[in-house]
Amino acid sequence: MFRIFKKESTNICSPVKGTCIPITEVKDQVFSSKMMGDGFAVIPEKNVVCSPIDGEITMAADTKQAVGMRRKDGLEILLHVGLDTVNLNGQGLKLLVKSGARVKAGDALIEYDAEYMEKQGIDMTTMVIFTSGFDQEVHLKQYGQTVETGEVLME
Repeated sequence: MFRIFKKESTNICSPVKGTCIPITEVKDQVFSSKMMGDGFAVIPEKNVVCSPIDGEITMAADTKQAVGMRRKDGLEILLHVGLDTVNLNGQGLKLLVKSGARVKAGDALIEYDAEYMEKQGIDMTTMVIFTSGFDQEVHLKQYGQTVETGEVLME
């Protein structure tokens, strides 16, 4: 009932259960070179990808593999699910949100058909990329460890 008075969290959480890795280890140079921004990635064990922050959806890709988000303090992120998933044109992916939606960390954003992705040979590594409002190098103590969906990785 009083959720409207609760301050938004500034934590950054894991979007999915899996192994947390540095963005530099992603097997795609666009991400690993930090061309789009610094961040981190998770090699997923689950097929539901959740919001890593409290904020607003600023972009939901027609191809269903990416969501842009903005926090009230101006931090902007790109959540990108899988490598080369844009080439699927939305097949095997289900977008659960629309632009303009307000979400909390842990809210489901994208589901994917894990069996379909495996048959297509798609690497489902999921990236959280800081595109604006973050000027530090990302280094997480959780690298190489299994993280849970919604687990706080950065405070």
